[in-house]
Amino acid sequence: MSKTHVSVILSAEARKELTGWVSAHRTPQQVVKRCQIVLRDADGASDVESAAILGLHRHTCRLWRQRFICGGPKALWKVAPGRGRKPDGARQQSIVEATVSRKPKGQTHWSTRTLAKELGVSPTMVRQVWRAHQLKPHLEKTFKVSRDPMFLQKLTDVVGLYLNSPERALVLCVDEKSQIQALDRTQPGLPLKKGRCGTMTHDYKRNGTTTLFAALEVLSGKVIGQCQKRHRHQEFIRFLKTIDREFPAPLELHLVLDNYGTHKKDKVRAWLARHPRFVLHFIPTSSSWLNLVERWFGELTRKALRRGVFVSVPDLEAAIAAYLESWNEDPKPFVWTATVESIWAKITRCRDVLEKIDPALPSPKKERRSPLMYRLFKGTTLG
Repeated sequence: MSKTHVSVILSAEARKELTGWVSAHRTPQQVVKRCQIVLRDADGASDVESAAILGLHRHTCRLWRQRFICGGPKALWKVAPGRGRKPDGARQQSIVEATVSRKPKGQTHWSTRTLAKELGVSPTMVRQVWRAHQLKPHLEKTFKVSRDPMFLQKLTDVVGLYLNSPERALVLCVDEKSQIQALDRTQPGLPLKKGRCGTMTHDYKRNGTTTLFAALEVLSGKVIGQCQKRHRHQEFIRFLKTIDREFPAPLELHLVLDNYGTHKKDKVRAWLARHPRFVLHFIPTSSSWLNLVERWFGELTRKALRRGVFVSVPDLEAAIAAYLESWNEDPKPFVWTATVESIWAKITRCRDVLEKIDPALPSPKKERRSPLMYRLFKGTTLG
């Protein structure tokens, strides 16, 4: 390679761009150094002079000068692949084993620095191994395995409704979102503007609660909602009457519900007996993810409630009604794609692991399928 010094020639546009990167607060310092190397070389400084002032090696200055000449300003943000020291196999294995099998003293999980100090390696090496093995000790997901002895039967029933809806009938996912709080902030927040997100105080004032009864029509995505003060069986019957008025009488209505006691009260059963077009399908316990209206509740919370400011319960209910109206103007159905077999395979794998920890957990091998349930299972899979 020729050692002849090739000076950088900067256009006015490129100089402005590099100067902007140097002065920007969020530019990584390594990129700032590279920009300074190029700017100094364009001003006539040698590699040795730039290295002395910037605290770098002259070969580093020569390297980034040449990369800029070949690739332009964007090359200053890139690092050539294969750079850096690579951990050997034994060291990788020790990092992985320590991450998954041990915890730091008095703490719940490792950080790159705590594990590096424990094993006598660099934090960068720990970070590389974690990235290669997809280890993320700082993250955690929640879960709950249902202990419902009728889990498979209920799962088959509900998923069958989603994948093979009955003819001349509607499937509605029904639930109540209780204790929605009308929260008012103690001080007014600052609005969103360029370079700054909106703000709100961390503390709040409680101005009462309301309960939203909602029914999601699976086919169209439309939602029927009704706010009430409480969520007893009286309010549930009142909401069933609203659903009854909303849809034409000859149409059969299949309701997907959870196992909340309000849904099984004697007066509720008596009302349903007088209205045989209502057919109830209960999801397994601890399986709210099977009820699609819960997905819509998440949309409501994120887009209308979490960042809202409500001075009273009527103010809160008006905001919920406004979101309902907006949603129903352009409803988007939540399309269910998972089959019974795929869900059951995941549940089985999870139970196999948990049985080693908790032998009291019912084993899926002990559950028997009735002939009717088996036909439903196969029919749903074929759907």
